Amino acid sequence: MDIGTSVPLPAYTVDVAYIAKKAEELGFESLWYAEHPIIPVHSNSPFPATGGPIPESYSHFADPFIALARASGVTKKIKLATGITLVPERNPLLLAKEVSTLDHFSGGRFLFGIGAGWLREETEIMGGDFDHRWSQVRESVLVMKELWTKEQAEYHGKYYDFPPVKSYPKPVQIPHPPVILGGMAKNVLKRVASWADGWMPNRVTPKQVEESRAILDTLAAEIGRDPSALTISVYGQLPDRQLCQDLFNAGANRVVVRPEPARNEREMGRELERMAEAVLR
Repeated sequence: MDIGTSVPLPAYTVDVAYIAKKAEELGFESLWYAEHPIIPVHSNSPFPATGGPIPESYSHFADPFIALARASGVTKKIKLATGITLVPERNPLLLAKEVSTLDHFSGGRFLFGIGAGWLREETEIMGGDFDHRWSQVRESVLVMKELWTKEQAEYHGKYYDFPPVKSYPKPVQIPHPPVILGGMAKNVLKRVASWADGWMPNRVTPKQVEESRAILDTLAAEIGRDPSALTISVYGQLPDRQLCQDLFNAGANRVVVRPEPARNEREMGRELERMAEAVLR
């Protein structure tokens, strides 16, 4: 069973190098790092989990690629993942370079969890098209695939338009690191089947996973893709052994359990040990 963990907020209180090394020693399969580059002081966007104001903790993310690069330098096996990268807020030519560089130096351990975002004001401040953000995400991913897989890449679309360019290094993983779509948007499974490699729902039930797995398998088969090649990574779960087992039985390929916040390495170490005892032993 592939069980990962994530970095709690504030995302810089404890050195991510320590978290990654400890998580690898305990047997966690992957380490996931989220992002919000900025949080607007004034926003009319409700927080998805509660429908209320945005928690103060959401102002305390660090850059995921710098953090995961630091984690890469002290580990050898644990996969390094973004959970998630807000694609409409990043230029895909630069993002493709960050992804391929991290995959290169980590020896092919990167998992590219992505999303379109829910915070309109943030997306728009960063230059994204919030009302059509999934169209922008798709185009951005297509741009990155060109850059990752071709010696000379060009693209001519609505959001991105450039002549032939060269971009190195290429990712270690062939043809590229897995693109895993996060969230519960209406058409997310269609998008996964069409142009991604996996789905990452947040805090779903085993029944929801089972139903979605059946839909995803059908969609993949209809367009000639191998359903078994499309993964489901259930994110943000409590470290509960039976729940994890139920999610795997329902069709999940990976479960990511969430730790409680920690103020220092000692607290973080104890929290990781507690979770490992609950779900890995």
